[in-house]
Amino acid sequence: MVSDLRGTPRSKVIGSKTYWYDHFRLGNKTIDRYIGEDTPELRSRLERHSEIAKASKQAERERARLMRVLRAEGYLFADVGSGQIVLAMARAGFFRLGGTIVGTQAFRCYEGELGIRIGFDQSAATDDIDIASIERLSLALADTVQPPLAEVFSELQFDPLPAIKSGKTWRWRQTTRQTLVEFLTPSFEDDEAIRDLPALGVSAHSLHFLNYLIADPISVPFLYRSGVLVQIPRPERYAVHKLIVADRRQGEPEVLKAHKDRVQAAFLIEALTETRPDDLAEAYHLALKSGPEWRKRISASLKLMPAAAAMLKQVS
Repeated sequence: MVSDLRGTPRSKVIGSKTYWYDHFRLGNKTIDRYIGEDTPELRSRLERHSEIAKASKQAERERARLMRVLRAEGYLFADVGSGQIVLAMARAGFFRLGGTIVGTQAFRCYEGELGIRIGFDQSAATDDIDIASIERLSLALADTVQPPLAEVFSELQFDPLPAIKSGKTWRWRQTTRQTLVEFLTPSFEDDEAIRDLPALGVSAHSLHFLNYLIADPISVPFLYRSGVLVQIPRPERYAVHKLIVADRRQGEPEVLKAHKDRVQAAFLIEALTETRPDDLAEAYHLALKSGPEWRKRISASLKLMPAAAAMLKQVS
């Protein structure tokens, strides 16, 4: 972000586009930290970044006040373990470089985005943080998080979990709590292998259907301390994606997770039918047009969700 500049802004041309980077020294290394794609608005902000930094401090105090109001109103705040790691990743530049929170931690953020109350039940309870990013974006930006995520996890007492392929760590668990962090990326191949995310300094489990979920994410406050700006999927895509994921889960251990997927999907479909029916309809039809496997998964879940199926038919 412009308010977090540590050095001198410099532009780079990559392909047909121009990108801005914060150029500074860190120890014996020279760092180019990605700021954003060149636009007149960004150039204007770079010209007055010192004023923005002062305004940012004032904004942080105002955010802290708003967080107190939301806490008093009963909004779902992050637990300490989840909040610590999300804040640390944000400071390292993780979300700036395309990281997107998915899963239940994202679902909890829809309270503020949609102006609804989720309430704290099993559909919103989790100790996991699922993070997704696009491998191709990671390669294109030519930037990395600072400090490296391995250092971030070590400082917060997270240990890497054993991986099937040596050197391809994509999951960490906190030793003092049960917080689990998993990294995911879309699969554009037949398999769902472990792939590298160079800009983020981690590996990720690649999954089919994930590109649909994280396309065009939105920025929202993650409710911890004075708030942390993160990226999450659009709620309508999240709802439809959960219909797909629920049917993909197979075997006894996955039954409860599939039920949770359907509960979250049904909740959002009902809310979006009232508040954003056009967005829901567009996301639903896009998924249906994406192929027979998509239609098969969605149909199988909706057979178990007659009320949600009726609402989707209504908005269509």
